[in-house]
Amino acid sequence: MRLYLWAAAGIAMAALTSCNSLSKEECAAADWSVIGQEDGASGKDPQDRFAAHVKSCARINVVPDQTRWYEGYQLGLPRYCTPLNGLSRGEAGDAYYNVCPPETSAGFLRGYGLGQQAYRIRSRISSLRSDVSFKDMQADRNYDAIKKTQDNNQRRALRDEIDRLDRDIRRAEREIADLEFDLYAVERDIEAFRRNPGAPVSPGY
Repeated sequence: MRLYLWAAAGIAMAALTSCNSLSKEECAAADWSVIGQEDGASGKDPQDRFAAHVKSCARINVVPDQTRWYEGYQLGLPRYCTPLNGLSRGEAGDAYYNVCPPETSAGFLRGYGLGQQAYRIRSRISSLRSDVSFKDMQADRNYDAIKKTQDNNQRRALRDEIDRLDRDIRRAEREIADLEFDLYAVERDIEAFRRNPGAPVSPGY
């Protein structure tokens, strides 16, 4: 019981620590310009991120230097606000917090929109494949149940359920085929964009 309590306490402490943007040691030794650059290069929401640092460092009564942090943040943004990074962030499904200045936002958003389209299609295909797999297993269980029962009404209900599952599976497989065709076109545009990030992307992204 005591071991369980220690383990539970450890898990709780780990969860609590993970909620802090910085550790106590990082707060104590912080170079706020460097931290700002890292946050800018990651495209963090500036207001939320700095507030998180304030909260984290309040545990040891350290007050973050907002001026140095923000200067660093602005220095870090050019590493984030590139067309190819926009593509990467979009493909990963990351949120964008409108942090790029006008001179770089257009290029970033071209890549981001293209990446987002690929992310949406891949996510939908993955979801449909999981659904097909689940319904295949359901149908197999129903076939097994039919073999084990002599109740005609139950057998009829199980067959009806198998028919419904088969229809759902066929419908999902058709959608997957359509989406894979769309994904092929998007991936072709992505390769062209990687070769020439400054070129405009096809309409629809």
